[in-house]
Amino acid sequence: MDGVTRHDERLVTGYTGRILLTVSIGYLVIQFGRNILSPLLPDIMEGLSISSVEAGLALSVIGFTYAFSQFPGGRLSDQLSRKTIIVLATLVATAGYFVLIIVQSYPPFLLAAAVIGLGAGLYWISLRALMADLFIARRGQAFGLQDALGFTGPLLAAGGAVVAVALGSWRLGFPPVVVALLLIGFLTHRWLREPYVVETVEFNFVATGRRVFADVRIRWLVIAYTAVVFSMQAVLGFLPVYLQVERGYSTALSSLGFALLFIGAMVSMPLSGSLGDRIDYTPVAIGGVTVAIVGLMLTLFAPGTLLVMVGVFGFAAGSFAFPPVIQAYLMTLFPDGSMGGDYGAFKTVYAGVGSLGPTYVGIVAAGFSYTVAFAGLGLLLVGAIVLLARYV
Repeated sequence: MDGVTRHDERLVTGYTGRILLTVSIGYLVIQFGRNILSPLLPDIMEGLSISSVEAGLALSVIGFTYAFSQFPGGRLSDQLSRKTIIVLATLVATAGYFVLIIVQSYPPFLLAAAVIGLGAGLYWISLRALMADLFIARRGQAFGLQDALGFTGPLLAAGGAVVAVALGSWRLGFPPVVVALLLIGFLTHRWLREPYVVETVEFNFVATGRRVFADVRIRWLVIAYTAVVFSMQAVLGFLPVYLQVERGYSTALSSLGFALLFIGAMVSMPLSGSLGDRIDYTPVAIGGVTVAIVGLMLTLFAPGTLLVMVGVFGFAAGSFAFPPVIQAYLMTLFPDGSMGGDYGAFKTVYAGVGSLGPTYVGIVAAGFSYTVAFAGLGLLLVGAIVLLARYV
């Protein structure tokens, strides 16, 4: 990175700190927009007259297009520039959120979901590659801080949903997102010391797949990662609905539970990244998933509201401790010249399959209950621990 040395790896000051904060706040805004959909889902389902299956499909579409964009986004950021793709992604996501302000029926709602997922995916993979460029010795800490800032967006989304409903329409949650993303795009354009590059890009899908998954550790790790992400997406998508429908909580109380998911993420992500840098990445990841299982069981079977909320926090703290350490570990396995594309290929697999989590919950809940659907996630997390302990 032009003008940056290893001695400049500052997290909150200087050039690296300013860029870290700016692009992470951009992802915060994108995450706000994505995650305000979950606490607003009961109102959206009523307003658009859609079923739980249709709602789950829309959330999965966001996750699927998010996943689909990872490899091409990473490859583009490698061969063009991180700045080119980050600014483009900001504009794409902005367009998707603007559609949500005016949507009146399910098909354009589904289209908006696809566009939002595409913009979010292009943004995230380029952001992650940019952070890997800027930070080497403090990479785990930078990833953890960036994740924690990003998850402030979903935390704010819980309160934003309450405000939007109180003001009379779920659509009111999205105008602030559009305005903020345009501002972030402008600041990135001004501050990031990279040129815009537009030229033909060779993707080499097959060669990349062979290179990335030739390592047996990566093959098993992608399965474990998929199990964790599938569970995270399932809970993120339907926790507020579960708390309202099967626990009988109010909109405000279920929004509090949703907010606790991201409070747990904000606490655990910087901590896990720092521990991973100092100790080792794999034991921290295994410990996090273990805590997530305990938290999920409390959420489902604890007798009182306080213990349920403790469980939600525990699930979040444990599951969100996983990404910073495993991603930092992965970056040590990928060559610098193809890091964005290689990690994008890895993430396309786990995020693509993981995006089906909300669809799984919607289907199982329609046939049985949300409790049954969530309980099944515990088995996936146990499997993830076994794979991490045995193969990574």
